[in-house]
Amino acid sequence: MITVRQTPAPRRQLNLATRHQLTAAGVPDGTITSRTRPGGPWQRLLPRVYLLQTGPPDHRQRALAAVLYAAEPDADPLSGDTAALTGGAALALLGIREAPYTASTAYAPYAPADVLIRAPRRLTGTPEVRPLPTSRWPRTITVSGIPSTRPVRAAADYAARTQDPDRIRSTLAHVVQAGWCHPQDLHAELRAARLLTRPAIRAAAAELLAGTRSLAEARAREALSATDLPTPLWNARLYTPDGAFLASPDAYWPDEGVALEIDSAEYHYTRDAWHATLRRRLRLESHGILVVSATPSMIRDTPTEVVAALRALLTLTTPRPTPPTALARGHQQLSFPF
Repeated sequence: MITVRQTPAPRRQLNLATRHQLTAAGVPDGTITSRTRPGGPWQRLLPRVYLLQTGPPDHRQRALAAVLYAAEPDADPLSGDTAALTGGAALALLGIREAPYTASTAYAPYAPADVLIRAPRRLTGTPEVRPLPTSRWPRTITVSGIPSTRPVRAAADYAARTQDPDRIRSTLAHVVQAGWCHPQDLHAELRAARLLTRPAIRAAAAELLAGTRSLAEARAREALSATDLPTPLWNARLYTPDGAFLASPDAYWPDEGVALEIDSAEYHYTRDAWHATLRRRLRLESHGILVVSATPSMIRDTPTEVVAALRALLTLTTPRPTPPTALARGHQQLSFPF
């Protein structure tokens, strides 16, 4: 008789196997039942999906279990041809901080993992898995051993099923900021999915096209758009006349030589990170650029104070040298074809 240890599936699948794979390898139904009883050496994670170990599953095993559950029984579940992780589940594998954790355990009720399947196939969902039939089957990739959609599709699928505008904005911004996709590609994917009709998604896409890269920047953009202050460049890259990179402030007014820096304590909690922030500000100021520093909580709770500080610098009447050594090579204001 072929034993489970002789089958390649558990080794390729993070010590996971489906009932179909086990029976095809010669494991009797009775053996599967007995080994998955309480106290047994195996665990039933999902209907027809088993973890062949006694310890608890890690996040990769929970994510792959969702794909194994959704894949067609006779297909190779690792191929990405019949099932692929998407949405928040796929983004979490990439380390996107804003994406909710993907699966659930007996100890913590997480959001269900979204898994694409090919339409018109239908599959009953579970508290841990949400099958999403689609006629727009994407190119798939493998992330940490799990078949997944590309980040741009995962971000669009996440936005489609999220109602909180702030969470949509923050998550889409993190996907772009981390370099997983370009704002134009994300905009195209959202358009293809017909999601730009939703105001929250349309606004988030517009902010990213304009150069905004975080929720705090988006809030700053909203606060500034309600004033008569000049429109800044967002995340422009500043260079010295000899072409050396200077800095990339969150917002920059090239005519006035004023920059807005949004500094989060979350990213600057170490001495080295804090010193790097101070050195960046010194570099800007040494080239004649006036800097207003604010935290995300200031942008959220007291935006009028931040705007007042910017207004004071942008309207200075005291003569001072025009900062000639900063060249903006960044995002220009774009028109958005919605």
